[in-house]
This record gives sequence, structure tokens and C-alpha cells, in this order.
Amino acid sequence: MNMNGFQLDQLLAAAVFCGARVSGLMVFCPFLGSAAIPAPIKAALTLLITALLYPRQAPLAMEFGPWQWVGIALSEAVTGLMLGLAANFMMEAALMAGQILGMQMGYSLASLFDPQTQADTPVLGTFYSLTTLLIFLQMDVHHWLLRAVAASFAYLPAGQSAASFAGVNELLHAAGGILLAAAEIAAPALAATLVADLVLGFLGKASPQLPVLFVGLAVKNLLGLAVMIAVIARWPESFSARFAASVALGERLLHLAH
Repeated sequence: MNMNGFQLDQLLAAAVFCGARVSGLMVFCPFLGSAAIPAPIKAALTLLITALLYPRQAPLAMEFGPWQWVGIALSEAVTGLMLGLAANFMMEAALMAGQILGMQMGYSLASLFDPQTQADTPVLGTFYSLTTLLIFLQMDVHHWLLRAVAASFAYLPAGQSAASFAGVNELLHAAGGILLAAAEIAAPALAATLVADLVLGFLGKASPQLPVLFVGLAVKNLLGLAVMIAVIARWPESFSARFAASVALGERLLHLAH
């Protein structure tokens, strides 16, 4: 069927490939891809974003075979997945930072139901995860991601993305930095509690009659919480740079997918 010089399948292909990229983003995107959001709402949001972005796409002036449709749609979905993963690495780093501190401060056995992961998570991991999510929303980072996806169709039109070794390598390199980012987030309270461990160890050696084992956990607990409260005002500034780096990573992955 011809519509003003374009085949209907060419018009449909642009919509399908655009929707595949958006769908990939919605799987791992923080907040938008959360397991706490019902699947029908996420599906409706995906369709809405696709409908808003589709007018930016030109009909694909090429013929596609059945297998080509599947291959290109999968490539577009992988491109969206990579963008969502790049943004989600920061959330995983915050969760890991809370888990590290939970073990150091004695909260490893206390767990809460985390609505983001739909699983029981150590209490400090949940606190760090939800605090990072609030900063994510307060700074409108989800809007940054949606704008990045919309802009990606300008230099990487629907149907032209392809998963590349360079893109996968860049993504794996970024994933390898999750532990480092978690250590940096937890560093102030972690350093304070480690110093407390050293001081308590010396006190225990110098005066064995002191009940170091009984007071040590309480001291580390209070000291760690005090340091967390002291540095929490710096979190928005710190996470702003980290979220900007995540969006920049997503843009590099999109360029490498060309």
C-alpha cells in the first residue's frame, strides 16, 4: 500500500524501531523501569513516548525482509537497554555502598523490603538506594534521559543502530566501575568506622579489662550515622556530577552504536 510515495510497511518500520529503542530504555531506566510500577502503566508510558517521538522520524526508504525486521528491532532494543543500564549503574553503586556500610556498622542483619528491587535489602542499602532515587527525581535526571533518547534519533535514526564490540566494551568498562563508585560514596562513614576499629583495637590491647566488644558496635554505629548526617548535604552536588557522567556514557554508547 502506497501513502504519498511511501509504503505502509516503511511507515510502520519507523514506528516499530522507535518503540523498540524506547522499550529497551524502559527496562533498566531508574524510576521509569522500576519493578514497583505496574507493567500496564509502563507499557502505556512506552507507547506514549513512542507516539511523541515518532513524528521526528522519517519513513524508512528501504525494504526489509522478515529476518531483517527481527534483527533491526533487536538492535534497537539493545541500544535502549545499554542507555538504561548506563543510567542504572549509579543506582547500583549507591545500593552497594549502603550494603558495604551496613556490614561495617552492624546493620547487615536488618533488612527492609526495597520497592525498587522487589526484594529484602539491608536497611542501609535501602536508605542509600531510595535517597539516590529521590535525588535522581529532584534533579529531573529522568528528563535528561528522555531528552537524550529524543536527541539520539537525530544522529542515529531508527533502524540504523547496531550493537558493536566497542559499545559492549565501553559498557563493561563502566560496569567495572560500580565497586569503585560504591567505595567513593561510602568512603566518609567507612573511613570513620575503620578508624574507630583501630582505636578500639588499641584500647583493647592496652586495657584488656575494658568491654571493647560490647561498646565497639555501638560506637561504630553512632559514629557512622553521625558522619552520614554530616556529609548528606553534599550528596546532591556529588550525585549531580555522577548522573551527568552516566548520561554522557549513554550518549557515547549511542554514538558507538552507529
